[in-house]
Amino acid sequence: MTLNPEVSSKIRDYRPRLPYRQWAPVAELVRATVAATVPATCYAAEHLLHVIGRIAVWADRSGLPRDPGTWLRTETIDAFILSGCVAVKDSTVLTCRTWLRRAREALVWVQRGEAPPARLSSPRTPQPPYSNGELARLRDWANHLSDQARLDGLALMALGAGCGLMPGEVPPMRGSHVRVTSGGVAVLEEKLLGRLVACHSNWEGTLAELAETSGTGFLFRPGRKVTAAKNLVSSWPARHRPHAGLPPLSARRLRSTWIVGRLSEGISPEAVASAAGMASPAGLVGYHHWVPPLPRAKVIRLLRGRRS
Repeated sequence: MTLNPEVSSKIRDYRPRLPYRQWAPVAELVRATVAATVPATCYAAEHLLHVIGRIAVWADRSGLPRDPGTWLRTETIDAFILSGCVAVKDSTVLTCRTWLRRAREALVWVQRGEAPPARLSSPRTPQPPYSNGELARLRDWANHLSDQARLDGLALMALGAGCGLMPGEVPPMRGSHVRVTSGGVAVLEEKLLGRLVACHSNWEGTLAELAETSGTGFLFRPGRKVTAAKNLVSSWPARHRPHAGLPPLSARRLRSTWIVGRLSEGISPEAVASAAGMASPAGLVGYHHWVPPLPRAKVIRLLRGRRS
């Protein structure tokens, strides 16, 4: 398909706000990729130039081949979103990921004539939280694992049940992303997550110890060479199964446990949703049926305006 002169001019004259030495090696490939894919998407050329240009520069700095097929692989896009967009707002990150995925579909169509797969979706039902007894026994089980497996298990639990992180937010967390205040509160790097997250007191000591042990390395599975990889979080519980009578460890269930736990403590839904990385308290609807009614005395204290 022939591009109209206006679009061609935008692609030809595009110059990102990036250092020239970073942009120059990938510039022509980026322009060619956008020229090939923009007719098959509903996005403006400047939007595709922006996101493809940035993932190309990020991939080049990461040592990946200068190849659009590599830049737009699903795993490359996911790694870029996790580590290359740390200073970008959540909504913008989601938009960039969508643009890149649609560009990938268009590239596959151009190169191989394959139509993009049908995009099917269904409502995502929250996983049930662990009971207090289950969580305590899982923590004891993790504490009795050997060497690195013990540290990995505790890191997964501390970041999930202690901080409420989404599974995809666990891999990039490093020891240096945890700041411990003089009062012993473990606070996660706000710039990395785009929100304020303070670890629950039940887990802050564990997280502080893990952070000190990890230093600048990853908190979870520190032996890896990449920030993220497919099934990085889910494959660990698949290889480390608790003994009979205990449910498997699940990052999604750990997050549910944190959300339900904070709501059960009477923390405002707005504060819980914000710390969980949700756009609004509406995202908590699926969790409320697990939240028990507050004790009468606590309700009275809250209504009086006192938390203790």
